[in-house]
Amino acid sequence: MGNRPILDKKLDSETFRSYYYLKEELVAFCKQEDLQTTGGKVELTDRIAHYLETGERLSVKMKPKIVANIGLITEDSFIENNFICSEKHRAFFEQAIGRGFSFNVLFQKWLKSNYGKTYGEAINAYYQILTSKKKGTTKIDRQFEYNTYIRDFFADNTGKSLDEAIRCWKHKKSQQGHNRYEKADLDTLR
Repeated sequence: MGNRPILDKKLDSETFRSYYYLKEELVAFCKQEDLQTTGGKVELTDRIAHYLETGERLSVKMKPKIVANIGLITEDSFIENNFICSEKHRAFFEQAIGRGFSFNVLFQKWLKSNYGKTYGEAINAYYQILTSKKKGTTKIDRQFEYNTYIRDFFADNTGKSLDEAIRCWKHKKSQQGHNRYEKADLDTLR
């Protein structure tokens, strides 16, 4: 990984945040330092940075799971609060959309943030999300830095290979600073 510092408790939080670490490395550090390992990469990074800065171990408050008891789902049914992707929901959407249906991340977020709307509106939203994905206009969440980098690399470099993109990414993530694609990253290929 080049000159990237080893993640240990002697590292200051600012330096820690300026380098890229895999989620597995963050989880291993949390286990070693008796920090909670739940959550995504963003939450783990924030928890570790707080620990490195203060020495305090933050506890994560778990939200209680609320299981919605829903009956028959129709296109006129309303999406319930605290939506959970269940087999009943999957069966409904597969019947309405087809066997190619999947609960992709964007659609799950839409369902969870649009309770009170109808399942018919959800079907329309699903198709809109698929159209956006095909056009490449969807936003990649912050924790998926690799995916964002690779997409931006190819947007700027038609004709380059995935191997070249990965070589640039590996060099970029070993450096201090942000992990966004820059034209200067191509210097790695020379």
